[in-house]
Amino acid sequence: MNFVSIILGSKSDYEIMKNCSDTLEKFNVKYELIISSAHRSPQRTKDYVKTAEEKGAKVFIAAAGMAAHLAGALAATTTKPIIGVPMKGGAMDGMDAMLSTVQMPSGMPVATVALGRAGAINAAYLSMQILAITDKELAIKLQEDRIVKSKAVENDSKTIEVLIS
Repeated sequence: MNFVSIILGSKSDYEIMKNCSDTLEKFNVKYELIISSAHRSPQRTKDYVKTAEEKGAKVFIAAAGMAAHLAGALAATTTKPIIGVPMKGGAMDGMDAMLSTVQMPSGMPVATVALGRAGAINAAYLSMQILAITDKELAIKLQEDRIVKSKAVENDSKTIEVLIS
């Protein structure tokens, strides 16, 4: 069974990352969600990645703040795609998480999305785009979602438009 694995560095990341799991649910994409820390539970993290791969995980989403080493730890453990979601917080309000998630060494890529809610939602969408490479039904759902979003922009505009004829 193909699914997305969401790993949170701590429970404090859950409220933001619930937006990720909610987005996956909206498209009926299966996922697992656990808390595991690259620093506080490195063996648990490594063991989970191996088990998740054996069960069919195709994409891993890692959400972590501060030093945000979780995405890098996953990249070192698997060749599956990793999407890092840097979390706000700490003395640098998420900038340290953003930089440590983006600045990976050559050969250890991590796709990095925005901080916070937008990042959580975009991580879900990016993981679904990856799955949609081989899942035509999901690809169609994503295309339909784009059409709905486009029409919503047009409808919003019509409520405030001022055009010169």
